[in-house]
Amino acid sequence: MSDMERKTMGQAEVITAARVPSADGPDEDARESRDSGAKSLRKMSAVLDCFTRLHPALTVGEISDATGMPRTTVHRIVASLREVGMLDQDGRRQSYRLGLKMFHYGSSVLASLDTPRRAHPHIAKLQLFTGEVIHFHMFDGSQMVCVEREEMGSSRLTTLTTIEGAPTYCTGVGKAFLAFQDEALVRRIAQEEGLKRYTPTTITDLGELLEELALIRSRGFAIDNEENQVGLRCIGAPIRDAAGRVFASVSVSGPAERMPDMRLEGLAPLVIQTADDISKALA
Repeated sequence: MSDMERKTMGQAEVITAARVPSADGPDEDARESRDSGAKSLRKMSAVLDCFTRLHPALTVGEISDATGMPRTTVHRIVASLREVGMLDQDGRRQSYRLGLKMFHYGSSVLASLDTPRRAHPHIAKLQLFTGEVIHFHMFDGSQMVCVEREEMGSSRLTTLTTIEGAPTYCTGVGKAFLAFQDEALVRRIAQEEGLKRYTPTTITDLGELLEELALIRSRGFAIDNEENQVGLRCIGAPIRDAAGRVFASVSVSGPAERMPDMRLEGLAPLVIQTADDISKALA
């Protein structure tokens, strides 16, 4: 074989090799790029998770301590989140808080939910039967958020949709939800909220709260015995998603004089049935 032939064959082998993707070729690069993107998103999520109602403003150092990430990494992430409006910065205190863009996202989520529409007929029916105020709440990660309230107005039945927060540990809707969650979530909420006392009957001891939640699980409904507001009592029951997980609750509320123990016991089957009907409608 001549030198020219060997040179030509060598060039052909190089070209062929260039055309055959290797194990570390484009597919591997794409996978690494996806993994890198997912890792960055997880870090951003970890930073955002640090902000709670108990800790609404945090410094870079505090976020670093909470996440275990280096300060330089945290600083880079918060700068990016601030740039897109997901975080705001208080220049005087060098701290950060969730930006209005997060409120926009949350409002969009509530607006897009089909849950209130499907639940509405059952909630309205419960209001007509009881004549009291009906609340439909969903859990937002730390508290119960009211997505619909039914009450009899002075001249007509009114439907009010608003963003209102309610504690989990001292309300009927909250305890009806909390009773069917992992104990780890109960303990986290107790630590973050501090089991603040709102009234003389508010449960402020974690052990007592766990006992109360066990009772709720066994009977299927929760009672707010003027624990969140003096003069107001309510009874709530859990609502489940298609997978059977409790994610919301419905309650009947009224003045304490109209909601004695005997009436609450009589309302229990009706509230439980309404919660079950809503669960079926959502499934």
